[in-house]
Amino acid sequence: MLKEFKAFIARGNVIDLAVGVIIGGAFTGIVTSLTNNLINPLIGIFLGKMDLSNLAFKVGSATFKYGAFINSLINFIIVAFVVFLLIKMINKVIKRQPTKPAIDNKEVLLSEIRDLLKERE
Repeated sequence: MLKEFKAFIARGNVIDLAVGVIIGGAFTGIVTSLTNNLINPLIGIFLGKMDLSNLAFKVGSATFKYGAFINSLINFIIVAFVVFLLIKMINKVIKRQPTKPAIDNKEVLLSEIRDLLKERE
């Protein structure tokens, strides 16, 4: 079982996934900073408030922090857009790579038979 686990971990796609998660975490921090420090003040200029995360309203004893939700929504849209651009770029790269036509086993066998027949003649 340890051997199988070692083979699983050694696969390239698992390592790529781990790298992607780490970079994604760092990217999320950058997007959060972008939202909190640049986009929110810009939106706040138009709304008259500088910090959107403090926007809230109360109904009875419940407090609804819709400003924090707006921050999360902006973060999501930015991350989703960047992922969309990355996937689009990857698809272009994959399409550009020429693919070799798959050789059928029948063709290989027929070629060998042909070569053997030529040798006999």
